[in-house]
Amino acid sequence: MVYISRKEHFNAAHKLYNPNWTPEKNTEVFGPCANVNWHGHNFELIVTVKGTPDPETGFVVDLKKLSTLIRREVIDKLDHKNLNEDVDFMKGKMASCENLILEIWKILEVPVGDITPYGRLHSLRLYETPRNYVEYFGE
Repeated sequence: MVYISRKEHFNAAHKLYNPNWTPEKNTEVFGPCANVNWHGHNFELIVTVKGTPDPETGFVVDLKKLSTLIRREVIDKLDHKNLNEDVDFMKGKMASCENLILEIWKILEVPVGDITPYGRLHSLRLYETPRNYVEYFGE
């Protein structure tokens, strides 16, 4: 099994805030991430596809096609956006990295299979900061 990854970048703002809680409880739980005026991150998204290389090209997936797919379906919808207010697939959800990565998986899982018969989506890694990231490997 071969694992191949593509890294993409986007900038986005968000706020972690539960409207059912008081402002004090939100600040207690989320700290500065509950800032009423939002805060932003320089996100890094790493998409890993696993499979066996195509005997004719040697590719598990064509990285140009993967990059185009990620940009069109994910990055263009997130870059320089407010995750809480501007991103359709995050409406009604807490804009945590955990929820964001679940939604990105839903977006990419089937289309990755459409661009390569030799691989499938293996994992996503989303860096919110250089020291904080989440990973998801599907169900």
